[in-house]
Amino acid sequence: MSADSGRLRRIARQHLETTALLGVDFAPTRREAPGPTPVAIPEIHTVSQGVQNLFVDDAAPGTVGAAAELAADKKPAALEALRARHDADCPHCTTATSHTQTVFGEGNPDSALMFVGEAPGQEEDRTGRPFVGRAGRKLDEMITAMGMRREDVYIANILKSRPPDNRAPLPPEVDSCAPFLAEQIRIIRPSVLVTLGNPATKFILRTNAGITRLRGNWATYTDGTLAIPVMPTFHPAYLLRNYTVDTRTRVWSDMQAVMARLQAT
Repeated sequence: MSADSGRLRRIARQHLETTALLGVDFAPTRREAPGPTPVAIPEIHTVSQGVQNLFVDDAAPGTVGAAAELAADKKPAALEALRARHDADCPHCTTATSHTQTVFGEGNPDSALMFVGEAPGQEEDRTGRPFVGRAGRKLDEMITAMGMRREDVYIANILKSRPPDNRAPLPPEVDSCAPFLAEQIRIIRPSVLVTLGNPATKFILRTNAGITRLRGNWATYTDGTLAIPVMPTFHPAYLLRNYTVDTRTRVWSDMQAVMARLQAT
């Protein structure tokens, strides 16, 4: 793991030892103890077998297989090559008409922590950057509360183009676009994935179970021999719509569990 990842773990450890957060309104100041180890999540597949078949090392010439691990200095170029291939070949984004540009993802290519959302919104479509609207600013607060900067982590979505009227991604859209997210994860190889909301969680965990049941429970993303711990949590947009002490406490508890896992890696 890179020096940046080691720095991230040190910061997480420092913040786990902090008894209060100052100036961050999304999280309560009282620390919550990590929850118990959860039961296994049932794997009820929601994506097509065509997508699942791409999750193997020899799925497509020129792709990064799940068994391959790139050196940190090779990851930026690999992500740029993947971005170019996505924009040229994605079956969904090359035929969709509701967006002005694709939103591939951004952040530290060698990060230990990766956030996955569902799709770009209006502001993301305008800027070409993920999570920059109101929900994005709330995510930035969450990252800051964890003692990190936005540039320390990597942020991406399942869909790389904005759906009409900001609706949730449809299953055929996920089937077409999500294999490129799988390759992003293969390249970055984070120590922890955080899924934000229902669509991202259902795809990453390949389950029909909803976010209310899954959030706060550790699960595992598997891709060939690659296995990454996953912490599902509420989408920042949901947090904004339900800005209660209870919701904030739950999200902060999830982020504390993530910090603990990063410290342990």
